[in-house]
Amino acid sequence: MTAPPPAAPPPPGGSPAGPSPAGTPAATRTGAPDPSQSPPDTRRSLGAGAMIGVGLMAAVDEIVFHQLLGWHHFYDRLTSEVALFSDGVLHAVELVLLVAAFFVLADLQRRRTLAPGFVRAGFLVGAGGFQLVDGLVDHKVLRVHQVRYGVDLLPYDLAWNGFGALVLTVGLVLLARARRRSRAGAGR
Repeated sequence: MTAPPPAAPPPPGGSPAGPSPAGTPAATRTGAPDPSQSPPDTRRSLGAGAMIGVGLMAAVDEIVFHQLLGWHHFYDRLTSEVALFSDGVLHAVELVLLVAAFFVLADLQRRRTLAPGFVRAGFLVGAGGFQLVDGLVDHKVLRVHQVRYGVDLLPYDLAWNGFGALVLTVGLVLLARARRRSRAGAGR
């Protein structure tokens, strides 16, 4: 009887015990960095949060002020048919934003690069930013609609823009905090 042939040397960084268990990423078998330890993708997390903030604030505006209260439409300067059409366009855009944002969040989660602090900050920055742009640009500069018609606009404008500024400010504070924590975590 002859002796068995000598065992082949293990691959670089591999284990002489044989292949890794099923489900273990190939990168961990070869000694490369584990993808589960990838740094958080703060930019995409912030962007996804901002898209959700814009989409949800647009939905609240449309549902509460356009439909339930009937105070205005997105574009009030022509016929009621155009106003209704403009609301439909706004609704379509907000839905596309929300769906796209949740796909980005799912991808970040799958890659294990989600940065929750940046998502929260982005949500508030997006929501407050939408509110302020609507209140200042749409209401005052472009005058495509007002908050409400047939009333003194000053209290409505102050409440609308004040709320937007407050939400945006809280979002910016959370963003600064998330950036500090991210820098501190990267320095470890």
